[in-house]
Amino acid sequence: MLNKRIKELRLSHGLNQVAFAKELSVTKQTVSNWENNNIQPSVDMLVKIADYFSVGTDFLLGRDNAPTLRVDGLSETQIAHIEQLVRDLRNSK
Repeated sequence: MLNKRIKELRLSHGLNQVAFAKELSVTKQTVSNWENNNIQPSVDMLVKIADYFSVGTDFLLGRDNAPTLRVDGLSETQIAHIEQLVRDLRNSK
């Protein structure tokens, strides 16, 4: 599941493997190996990936299917705007 989640998140953010690797200070081959399930990222790298995409590690690992959005560091007003945007997006389906 981890390999699929990494690839899905990378693609949804419009990143190719080279650009994503650069963001994490790893090689393109490392990202490719993660996505092909040849190797697993270290625990430290797993946290870095989760932080980069603002999701929980449980989501990356497939233990939780609901992605979360980290809002720490935002004001209550900013969080309220994000919540409203999510409601609007749900209603527009």
